[in-house]
Amino acid sequence: MTSDTIAGLPLHVLLVHAVVVLAPLTAIAVVLHAFWPAAARRLGIVTPLAALVVLVLVPLTTNAGEALEKAVPRSEAVQEHAELGDTFLPWAIALLVIAVAQWFWTTSSSWSLKNRLAKRMSPRALLVIDIVLKVLAVAVAIGAIVDMVLIGDGGARAVWGHLTSG
Repeated sequence: MTSDTIAGLPLHVLLVHAVVVLAPLTAIAVVLHAFWPAAARRLGIVTPLAALVVLVLVPLTTNAGEALEKAVPRSEAVQEHAELGDTFLPWAIALLVIAVAQWFWTTSSSWSLKNRLAKRMSPRALLVIDIVLKVLAVAVAIGAIVDMVLIGDGGARAVWGHLTSG
């Protein structure tokens, strides 16, 4: 077993499944956090923690993918997938930032940014901040999910494309 494999399986193959599942779930949780107060209360700190896990997993997965790329025959599909894989880190960072911002905005604890600002800002200003956070949550969630689908499709084509080309 090398550092790039576990039980003979490439580490990238194992890590990518965690990212492919956790990133879209985190994106959905960010949107739920923004629009559904009951979900925000139930999810609490879990959403930002999940976003942190995604952020940690993305470079690990990318690095494992680069090691795998060196071990497989070069192809246009593999190269395209590798290039697409490099596009997800900014989305992972954005997911973490918006998840933390949403948590600080919606938490019912004394840490609530919304409660602290309510004493200093007009209701209109608070509404604007709330709307901006919601728009950002949706934009980041959609962007992250779309990018993940494109990366996954590229990976599937790199691995299984030979079966469909004729």
